[in-house]
Order: sequence, then structure tokens, then C-alpha cells
Amino acid sequence: MALAASQPVERAGIRLHRVPGLAELLGPAALGGLVAGMRPVRAILFDKSPGANWLLGWHQDRTIAVRARCEVPGFGPWSVKQGLLHVEPPFALIEAMRTMRIHLDPVPQDNAPLLIAPGSHRLGRIPESELAAVVERCGTACCLADTGDVWLYATPIVHASAASSGAGRRRVLQVDFAGEALPPGLEWLGV
Repeated sequence: MALAASQPVERAGIRLHRVPGLAELLGPAALGGLVAGMRPVRAILFDKSPGANWLLGWHQDRTIAVRARCEVPGFGPWSVKQGLLHVEPPFALIEAMRTMRIHLDPVPQDNAPLLIAPGSHRLGRIPESELAAVVERCGTACCLADTGDVWLYATPIVHASAASSGAGRRRVLQVDFAGEALPPGLEWLGV
């Protein structure tokens, strides 16, 4: 993927929007039944490298990217990430979403694989103060991958990532998919 090769190595990740060809690459014709009835609504290219090597603690993804701000009951708080408007929707919307990770580099144990708490996606919105207890109860799984592997999971799963201890890059294209339309006044930003 040319876009991945052109990312500056000092940036942790970039939210992708209006990238030529990306919507087609992630559409039903290309992905078949993996995300049947859903469309890509947000894409982020993560790039861990020696110049941008971070860790991310245990959390649930809770925001969506939208085209414009519109006050709708149950949606908020609002934030801006890399110039794109995000909002926390009612959690039932997050529970209906799926997240796909397309691995552009190998992700062995020393290259900061995604860590998940299996089954945590079934627990609803988990207060941050309870995340450690949930991880303790659910356990931890390490999501190793080879170049080209695709992981698909329920968006609300509790997950984390350590800093890489290897010298290579770990590029992952992460795409959120949704099948629901948003309430009147709100539109998915899309890819």
C-alpha cells in the first residue's frame, strides 16, 4: 500500500479520510462477506517504529468520526482528533460495530501486538476505573500476525498495546465498520 510506505516514521498514526481508492479497497466487492451489511466509517493507519514507539493502556474505543456537529440526545462529549470531529455515541451503536486490522508488517511477540481481554466486548460500556478488574477476570490474549493477516473483532473489546521491543516497523490499517445510519443531523465521516 503506497500510502503506508509514505507515512513519516515519527508519527504514531494518521486518520485517513478522502484517500483516493481507499473506499473501494474496503468496500464489499473487495472484502466479500467479512463485514456483510456494513460500510467503512473510519480508518486509521498506525505505524510503530523506532521513531514513534508508544504504548497504549487498556481501553475501549468509544468515539466515532462524523461530518459535522449536531446536538443529538445521547451523543457527547465531542472532540477533535487530527482535525476530524469525533463524538461518543450511545454505547449500543459501538456494540453493533466491527473493527478490522490489516497487518502490513509482521507482528511477532516483540513488535507490539494487539492485546485483548477475550469476552470483554459482551460487558457493555466499562468504566475506566473497572478496566483492570475486567482484564484480570477475562484474561489476556496476544494477537500475533504475519504480513497480510486480517483480524476482525467487536469494536467494544477491551484492548491495549505495549511499546515495541523490536527494531522494525509495525504498520496496521485499522478500519471501523458500521451497519446503522446515524440519527437525523449526524452523518458518518466515512473513509
